[in-house]
Amino acid sequence: MAAWQVISGGVTAPKGYRASGIVAGMKPSGLPDLALIVSDVEAIAAGVFTTSYVRAACVDYCRQRLEAKAAARAILCNSGQANAGTGSQGWDDAIASAQAVAQALGCEADAVLLASTGVIGQRIKMEQLQAGVPKVVAQLSETGSDQAASAIMTTDLVPKVCALETQVGDRPVRMGGIAKGSGMIHPNMATMLSFITCDATVSPHIWQEMLGRAVDKSFNQITVDGDTSTNDCVIALANGQSRTPAITAMNAEAETLEAMLTEVCMILAKAIVRDGEGATCLVEVTVSGASSDEAARKIARTIAGSSLVKSAIFGRDPNWGRIAAAAGRAGVPFSQDDLRISLGDTLLLDYGQPLPFDRAAASAYLTAAAESSDPDANTVQINVGVGSGTGHGVAWGCDLSYDYVKINAEYTT
Repeated sequence: MAAWQVISGGVTAPKGYRASGIVAGMKPSGLPDLALIVSDVEAIAAGVFTTSYVRAACVDYCRQRLEAKAAARAILCNSGQANAGTGSQGWDDAIASAQAVAQALGCEADAVLLASTGVIGQRIKMEQLQAGVPKVVAQLSETGSDQAASAIMTTDLVPKVCALETQVGDRPVRMGGIAKGSGMIHPNMATMLSFITCDATVSPHIWQEMLGRAVDKSFNQITVDGDTSTNDCVIALANGQSRTPAITAMNAEAETLEAMLTEVCMILAKAIVRDGEGATCLVEVTVSGASSDEAARKIARTIAGSSLVKSAIFGRDPNWGRIAAAAGRAGVPFSQDDLRISLGDTLLLDYGQPLPFDRAAASAYLTAAAESSDPDANTVQINVGVGSGTGHGVAWGCDLSYDYVKINAEYTT
């Protein structure tokens, strides 16, 4: 039984948070495009960011702010323009954005963190953003999480929101999150943003370490198309408003909190892949028997990210040879005589030996997953064994459809 329960409220479920999302006029579509999350008090802040050498101004801005002080009051996110590849003007726009929020909230500019998403090479429409900041501040609400989740979307079809509650000591602790992402999704990280709020009291270094491990097991284990972007970030705030004892070292309470943080990240990560551009199903790849968990995760990521595997799943073709080939090129040593592959309940390869199987039934399994509206039934399960080691890892991907090319061919037009 899980040590937490699912609750409603997203990023405003924990105590002491408000959020909002508005139409500021930065998106040509006229959809919501400016989101704000605010803690009533200064919160401990942690962040994990893209590993790309081409980064948006907001990524460098947040890194600098968090290195100087691991605390924040607010997160502002605009959608429509990525503000990446925009040179010194993009940096100036980031500084001006933080200053506008600080003035409206009555806090210091270094208490404001930033995120942007949209077309690379386009500066933020600063006139619209600066006019929108007072409005997004005025609409802050303890029930504003859904509005914020909608305002950070670009090609997403649905918002990604979750919240959980657990007990630390004898008091409830809540954690909520929102995310965006649909394409340019690949480990390290992807075109994804996620903002997580929590009302526990945690030491800065513990919170950062927890977030790093949670991201490695979730957002760094998803792939849609093999592309990593310029703006990716996961920012997590912990404001202490649950009034629970401070977590200053890894103990039982810390493990409970980290498990819940990892679960929030996994829920949001899988929601991103499920909403992959043109996707018809989620693909979950589980690898066991590796020499270490990281080795297993690497094999799983390689299989989930294989264009040939993804194309076969879209074509409802149980072509296990593509799975075997992807596992073999992951850069993790194993004996092919130990390789086992299952698709759903159907064992296709057993200790390196191909098995006869009902191809029509296996294809029907893939078809049923693609056509199901149930999140559990909409998932294709691929299980791979590579030996007798204790390493275990999971990665998530989606199929690769014709619509993926159409969506991305028309993205800036």
